[in-house]
Amino acid sequence: MYDGAVQDLIDELGHLPGIGPKSAQRIAFHILSTDPVDVRRLADAITTVKEKVRFCSTCGNVAESEQCRICADPRRAEDLLCVVEEPKDVVVIERTREFRGRYHVLGGAIDPMNGVGPDDLRIRELLTRLGDGKVQEVIIATDPNIEGEATATYLTRMLVPMGVTVSRLASGLPVGGDLEYADEVTLGRAFEGRRTVS
Repeated sequence: MYDGAVQDLIDELGHLPGIGPKSAQRIAFHILSTDPVDVRRLADAITTVKEKVRFCSTCGNVAESEQCRICADPRRAEDLLCVVEEPKDVVVIERTREFRGRYHVLGGAIDPMNGVGPDDLRIRELLTRLGDGKVQEVIIATDPNIEGEATATYLTRMLVPMGVTVSRLASGLPVGGDLEYADEVTLGRAFEGRRTVS
């Protein structure tokens, strides 16, 4: 629709997750009207992140050195391991300030419909980490969707025979939510995860 460079930018922006054609067009025209210094800063940030950032050799989280800051922190509990799908999940859990253990990032979830099987995830690396006997409990914190549940079930079957305690994050009704808007799966989970109050 537009001349060369503008259309190329819109097309490239459209490849980003969550960016549809209209959003890509809006961002492209915003970039065109932005001060060149700000555009250069954005371009430099993108280039720098691709050059400097890698994945932690221990857990698979994003890092700028061999290990991420969590794996390098000696104050973190070595006997507690939280398994998540993506590095962004680590950030979400860290914001709660409730978890003081270490992480293992799988790099996705089992999704046969999209050709993602157990061998495509960092499950082998997880089993290697558990081989030294330091980890006593593995908390599976995969997403509460079909792929996350399949991954959690697969991991549970593999980990329980290894003698570690395997737990799953509780799921159910959100705080401030109404029962009438809850779907059957969410409500079922809320009943499964109920606890005694006194």
